[in-house]
Amino acid sequence: MAAAATDLSRPLLPSSAGNNPTNTNSDHNPPSQPQHIITINNHMGFPQSETPTNQDSIFLQTQFRFESFDDGLSRNEENPYGVLGSDGFDPLGSTTVDPFRNQTPKIQGVYEWIKMLVCVPIVLLRLVLFGLCMLIGYVATKTALHGWKNNQNPMPRWRCRVMYITRLCTRGILFSFGYHWIKRKGKPAPRETAPILVSNHVSYIDPIFFFYELSPTIVASESHDSMPFVGVIIRAMQVIYVNRLSYQSRKHAVNEIKRRAASNRYPRVLLFPEGTTTNGRQLISFQLGAFIPSYPIQPVVVRYPHVHFDQSWGHIALATLLYRMFMQFHNFMEVEYLPVISPAKHQKESAARFAERTGRAMASALNVVQTNHTFADYALLSKAAEAGQENFSPFMVEMAKIQKLYHLSSSEAVDFLERFLAMNPDSSGCVNYQDFIRVLRLKHSRLSENIFGFVDVNKNGLVTFKEFLVASAHVLKLPLFRRACEVAFNESDEDKDRCLSLLEFGGSMSLAIPALAMNEIQALFEMFDIDGDGRINEDDFATCLRRNPLLIAHFNHHFIHKDLDAESGLEEMV
Repeated sequence: MAAAATDLSRPLLPSSAGNNPTNTNSDHNPPSQPQHIITINNHMGFPQSETPTNQDSIFLQTQFRFESFDDGLSRNEENPYGVLGSDGFDPLGSTTVDPFRNQTPKIQGVYEWIKMLVCVPIVLLRLVLFGLCMLIGYVATKTALHGWKNNQNPMPRWRCRVMYITRLCTRGILFSFGYHWIKRKGKPAPRETAPILVSNHVSYIDPIFFFYELSPTIVASESHDSMPFVGVIIRAMQVIYVNRLSYQSRKHAVNEIKRRAASNRYPRVLLFPEGTTTNGRQLISFQLGAFIPSYPIQPVVVRYPHVHFDQSWGHIALATLLYRMFMQFHNFMEVEYLPVISPAKHQKESAARFAERTGRAMASALNVVQTNHTFADYALLSKAAEAGQENFSPFMVEMAKIQKLYHLSSSEAVDFLERFLAMNPDSSGCVNYQDFIRVLRLKHSRLSENIFGFVDVNKNGLVTFKEFLVASAHVLKLPLFRRACEVAFNESDEDKDRCLSLLEFGGSMSLAIPALAMNEIQALFEMFDIDGDGRINEDDFATCLRRNPLLIAHFNHHFIHKDLDAESGLEEMV
């Protein structure tokens, strides 16, 4: 096998049907059927009388029914995925709303600069108060946790009394941040009435306030445990950790919410169902963890009225936000406790429906709309920011819609964004045809144009990230996609050793894109060879196509005369 992989001067497929047992088409091609020789040279070209070296070109000779193959391609010319059952996709529209954008990321105006100068001595006093409260609170919390190993049960009463010192310290911390008074509307419902609270999430101030006000158990990201000082305090709150990208972690968190909400021995459970902070001008789609247990819920809405300084933790560094917060005369905060919402008793209500009703009540109280953005959109935004993009809006795609239609995970969406960013999007977040095919390691051909045209729904010669993401998800989730990957691999594997050599892979790809140079085939081969062992096994092949589902079109010649649906059904019956 290794020798065959390095001998690129021999034909990839047999040139004659004579005595070659690997030729499976000889019994089906009539004598009058023309035989064709496809020669794939590098960009320099060679006379046909000369024999190129291994690095120069591949001579592919095959018997093939080009008339029927071309007919099949022409029927799917506009849609290269028609053979898989695709009839195109809906790009789901676009929005310019950015629910994560801080409105005052920079200091602007003479008033702000003068105010900051005046506040310098006040800031020094605030820093002293902040440091003192942090120190006392930290010591009190360490004392409450000392020797306590059984943290799966409610904290003993005497330890809770010690934690009350920490709660008073958090009020001092809020005071040092400029929250001298906090306006409240409504009252918290008794724990027996509503064991779960949900709130919108605008700033890191939110959990500090709720800890002081109610000392609830919160659901937080695992990464918070390692934060200095904060990690110790949230451990004392018996926080429920969750990794939002892990299904098992989310499932465990829901079970813990159920367990603690069911027992009055635990404090009430507080969740921020948006999963991340927003600018408070919109609500984003809710995660369902708070609603799956089907306990009564009390919604709470938090507002931060302002004129000169937006306190939301959006596109702004935490250090900058802290600095600006210290430099204000006073920071305004309003907290409103809404009426308790219970799951419908007369009929079984889904968690999604329960979340929708709760979201409407909160959006109405805030006088805002609830968008289809999710935590995944913030993850996409962060990835775009890391790549140096200045305009984030094109990379937020309202993932709630896409997840509902295509069941695409957040990590999959981030992976697709990484490939899109490699295409060098312009300032408007669009990529052109040349960069598109460059990253997919293709060359200009009719098929490459058709793939680009399939993604370019607006037919303007440019592709947005949303078009690329939805097109990729659409192809990936086609019912026949998995079967098509299996057929493509099996048909390309001529010697049936469950691995593709460079010769076998090159032969299959060259039927889709004529005149491929050796270096172009090598680049594609390396893309599919996930583990880098010089051979493409079934896992490599399937993994690459899942990451780059648009590439399945390059194996259409294997599907033209096959009923993938029938073969898949037969396989399931067996």
